[in-house]
Parts: sequence; C-alpha cells; structure tokens
Amino acid sequence: MSSIPAGAITGILRAVQEGRPGAPQELVYLVHGELRRLARSRKSRGPATPTLQTTALVNEAYLQLFHKSKPTWDDRHHFFWAASRAMHDILVEQARRYGRKKRGGEFNRVQLSEEIARHEQSQALLELSEALDRFAQVAPEPAQVVMLRFFGGLTHDECAEVLGVSEATVRRSWAFAKAWLRKELSGDAMSKQILEKPIGASSTS
Repeated sequence: MSSIPAGAITGILRAVQEGRPGAPQELVYLVHGELRRLARSRKSRGPATPTLQTTALVNEAYLQLFHKSKPTWDDRHHFFWAASRAMHDILVEQARRYGRKKRGGEFNRVQLSEEIARHEQSQALLELSEALDRFAQVAPEPAQVVMLRFFGGLTHDECAEVLGVSEATVRRSWAFAKAWLRKELSGDAMSKQILEKPIGASSTS
C-alpha cells in the first residue's frame, strides 16, 4: 500500500496505549493524512455528492473516528474499515439532508437542471447504501470489498492487502457484488450507472 506502511497503525496504537510521549500526536498526523488521501480518491472518480468538499469529508470522518478519548479500532484492517464506514455514513446522511432540503427548496431556472442532477445522485447513493445492507446479509466478504472500494476509495490491491486476500479474490468479489447490486437497484439510469465508476487511482471495473 502506498500510504500507511504495514504495521504503522497497529504500532502507533500500541505506543499510545503504552503512554509513549508524542504517540497521540503521531497517530493524529498519520490518520488525518490518510483520510485526506482516501477522501480525494473516493471523490475523484465516485458519484458526485452535493456541496461536500474533501476537507469537510475528512473533518467529519476524523470526528467520527475519534468520537471518544481513544480510537475504538485496534489495527490497520480495523482502521480502514472504520474510515470507509465513516465516509459511508457521512455521505449517506448528507444525501438524506439534501433530499429533505430539495423537497422544501426553491430554485431558479439556471439552478434547476443542476439541482435535479444532484437530487438524482443523492437518491442513487441512498438506494445503493440500502442495497449494500441487504447484500451484506447474503455475502459479507464481498460486501466488505464494496465498502472499502466504493466508500473508502481503496484500489483492488489495497483492498487485498487490508483484507488479507489475493487481488484476484478482490476482483472476483467486486464483479460479483456489482452484478448482485445491479439487480437490486432500480431501473433509473443514475442508479444503474453508480457502480460503473470504481473508486481508486488507476483501477478498472
């Protein structure tokens, strides 16, 4: 993985627990930098979301990860899962808020087409999240791949490293998940297209 070296998260967490001077600051610096990388990756090729900028997404995710005096994750694998879940929760909640705002909002003609597009994107994101919850009951491991790739911004090889499986396994899980989720999504064009843009620097679907 090109960002956090193997064992770095686990090692720093252990140092924090042992009370090593400077370890909490080191953990904050490491996590904040990694969250920025994941957020940029997820926004660079994922579905557009209304108004949320990378900095805001990072700050919200950071607050979720450190909502207690000590982080609740205990190793590298757990960190990436928690970070992906945090970004999922933030984006889904924002899509819900946007839907409520749009139902009560007024827009001029110039804004109208953009607002319709954003509303469709928000609805597609919510539909995907609900379908993913159902999919996790059927196939929990492939569902983890979707969470890490789509919401966390990890590439195929990064998912493989985090999950401790081969890249080929991740690719098979991703293909299976997309096929299953497409069947669950509505016939709406935006919902059908939402899985066609894999998150990551250079991976392909």
